Amino acid sequence: MENIEVSENSAKFNFAEGEMLLIDKPLTWTSFDVVGKVRNSIKPLKLKVGHAGTLDPLATGLLIVCTGKLTKKIDSYQAEDKEYTGSITLGATTPSYDLETEIDQTFSIDHITEEMIFEAAKSFEGEIQQFPPAHSAIKINGERVYEKARRGEEVEIKSRQVRINSFLIEKIELPNVYFRISCSKGTYIRSLAYDFGKFLQSGSHLSSLRRTKSGDYRVENAWNLEQLIAEIKRHKEIIK
Repeated sequence: MENIEVSENSAKFNFAEGEMLLIDKPLTWTSFDVVGKVRNSIKPLKLKVGHAGTLDPLATGLLIVCTGKLTKKIDSYQAEDKEYTGSITLGATTPSYDLETEIDQTFSIDHITEEMIFEAAKSFEGEIQQFPPAHSAIKINGERVYEKARRGEEVEIKSRQVRINSFLIEKIELPNVYFRISCSKGTYIRSLAYDFGKFLQSGSHLSSLRRTKSGDYRVENAWNLEQLIAEIKRHKEIIK
């Protein structure tokens, strides 16, 4: 598939040498679902395909997918800072810290003012310690933590240091608080949402999330997944 010429209206791909694909991950898809879809679309080529930073099923936005020789660069892409937008819903918690699981506790928000919300956001900026959610993709003894959590097993998760570059409140429509966050790799926005409620002496959970940026790459330049798959199929037809 080297030096293949395609039509002016078609993308040029060289999957074996390596492609970095910016994809706008659809809602409810796992990051592994997206990787699998790309891998199946380039068959019969048997190439490595991987992503640079997991997005939860209920998150949308920028997912960097690499093929072929470019998979060697995944760690460097994954190490870049990220930017997210989304919403936190105050007054209720869930075991997963987002809407993947049902609400388990409710809390009053009558005492919460806008000034308190801005103060809370500011308090999380800088280097912080956070605990990843029990429903997360980190591994303990070779197994994903969320697999243990879904079986009802208790897991002991250690805190980790992450960096919040900025935590901006964009809109407040209680019980929902809309934000834009820039942060280091490894930051769990779900954990941040949970801790946000605790700071306000209430409870909260992440109700929406979209990754808008990873390093210098922006979601505005990403492929719609179905359009990408259609383009790959067209590419394969051209080179037959």
